[in-house]
Amino acid sequence: MAESDIAVIGMACRYPGADSPAAYWEMLRDGRDGFTTYSEEELRSAGVPNSVLENPNYVRAGMPVANLAEFDAGLFGFSPREAAIMDPQHRHFLECVWEAFEDAGHDPLRFDGSVGVF
Repeated sequence: MAESDIAVIGMACRYPGADSPAAYWEMLRDGRDGFTTYSEEELRSAGVPNSVLENPNYVRAGMPVANLAEFDAGLFGFSPREAAIMDPQHRHFLECVWEAFEDAGHDPLRFDGSVGVF
């Protein structure tokens, strides 16, 4: 094995409409996307003001990633306060890294070498 060889042994992802690699591939296979259209009632209950809803250029759709607000701060060594001010994308990345290691079935602390996450 050469120093530059790479082995992909675990995968994780979270996309709109798919919270795992298997769900993502199923979504692609079925020709679906994670696009969500919101009703006026849903938007009002989410706090979107009438002035925005009345704007003809307002797009009543989105591509939400599920469960972004859920984060086990203690698992990653953060206090609840630190987690609250942390960029949600960073929290999301940490969770995906954890899931990729779980998917691989390998403990990176027991590997004598470099481990990368891409």
